[in-house]
Amino acid sequence: MQFDDKVPIYYQIKNYLYHEMLTGQLTPGAKLPAIRQLAVDLTVNVNTVQRALGEMITAGIVTSKRGKGNFVTTDTARLAQLKEQLTMEQLERAYEQLHALNLTDDEIIAGLKQYIAQRGQQHD
Repeated sequence: MQFDDKVPIYYQIKNYLYHEMLTGQLTPGAKLPAIRQLAVDLTVNVNTVQRALGEMITAGIVTSKRGKGNFVTTDTARLAQLKEQLTMEQLERAYEQLHALNLTDDEIIAGLKQYIAQRGQQHD
C-alpha cells in the first residue's frame, strides 16, 4: 500500500479497510487479520493499526471479540450507512474542487453526465 504523506496513515488504513469491506473483499462477519499481521503487511507501526481499528470499533464498523480477534460488523444497515457516508465525502471533495474552477452546479452535472456516458462507451 502506498501512503500519501499529506493524510494521516491511520486514516488511510481505515479507508483501505472500508474499501475492502464495501467491495466484498471482507464480508460481514469476516475476521480481520491480526493487528501485528496488518502492521507487517502494511509496513506500519502496530500502534498506527491499533488506532485505525480502535476508531472503526468505536464507529461500529468492526467488532472486537476478546481472545478471538476483530471482525467486520454483521450489521448490514451500518455498512450501508458507511457506504453512503464515504460516497458523500467523495462527492463533497469533487464538488468543492469543481466549484473552485468556477463551474456552476449545472455545468458540474452536465460534465458528470458526459463523463459517465464516455465511461460507459469505453466498457462496451
